Amino acid sequence: MTYVLVVVVLALALPWGGAAIATRLADRLPPRWACWGLTGASVLLAGGTISALVGLFHVPFLASLERLSLTRVLEEWPTAVPFACAAGAVMVAQLVLLVRRWMQHRAVLGRAWAAADEGTSDGDVLVVPGTDVDAFALPGYRGRRGRVVVTAAMVRTLKEGEREVLLAHERAHLAGRHHLLSAVVDLAAVVHPAIRGVRDALAFHLERWADEVAAAVVGDRRAAAAAIARAALARSAHGREARHPLLSATSGPVPRRVQALLLPEPAAPRGGARRAGAVALAGTVVVAALAALALAYGLHEYVEYAARQLIGAPSGRTVR
Repeated sequence: MTYVLVVVVLALALPWGGAAIATRLADRLPPRWACWGLTGASVLLAGGTISALVGLFHVPFLASLERLSLTRVLEEWPTAVPFACAAGAVMVAQLVLLVRRWMQHRAVLGRAWAAADEGTSDGDVLVVPGTDVDAFALPGYRGRRGRVVVTAAMVRTLKEGEREVLLAHERAHLAGRHHLLSAVVDLAAVVHPAIRGVRDALAFHLERWADEVAAAVVGDRRAAAAAIARAALARSAHGREARHPLLSATSGPVPRRVQALLLPEPAAPRGGARRAGAVALAGTVVVAALAALALAYGLHEYVEYAARQLIGAPSGRTVR
């Protein structure tokens, strides 16, 4: 089982390195590219982890296909069944956590829509009464199209030009369907803890993506930076967090976002830089995924080889 253990360890450990490299590369890319890169990396790393667990879980079953009794398997590979049971338990736990997390997403969305129903509609904007200083993108739900929700207190806090930046920011979230990217990575983080770092990085780059769109809409990067900072300070001064943890213009590390808006607009990578970044990111996550797939295939080949040795070996000999 040495071969099995080595491949399992590699398949489950590689996501830590893959996640670290993905987040580092994302910082060097424009926000849109960074978001798609982080989402793709999360899916591949989570898929590789699941493949490794499935491969480990199937060891006793592969042995049974080769007409080896479970007793004989335990004689030769005493750790096979415990490892398979552990892998099965982990996958069951992952499934439970995934379902639970998905239900939490739906519950948050449902509560947000219930609160938004109290608001006054103005096109794609819902102005909600109250003293909370907040604004967020509310994705579509049960046939209702997405809306931008702004509290009355936020409307009173910002000037007209600043409100334009805020609304453009939240509309960018809806148009880009950023809630789907966020949900995919959040669910992938349930599969492997290394992806939690990718989830945090994605939250920042999604806000940066919307910031850049808002700055382009108003045509003034400094004005956009000032509006984002003012909205964040207003909510911070209010002393309460947003009621609904959805995509909000005042979330994430606001100072970093403001600093980025004060710099020239980031250009999409071209030529060699783009190819190098894409190859590095894709190479890291693909290696992790291929290592897990190699585990599943290698286990099958290993069990077939061991089965031939056992069936043809004299009684009392073991397979090395």
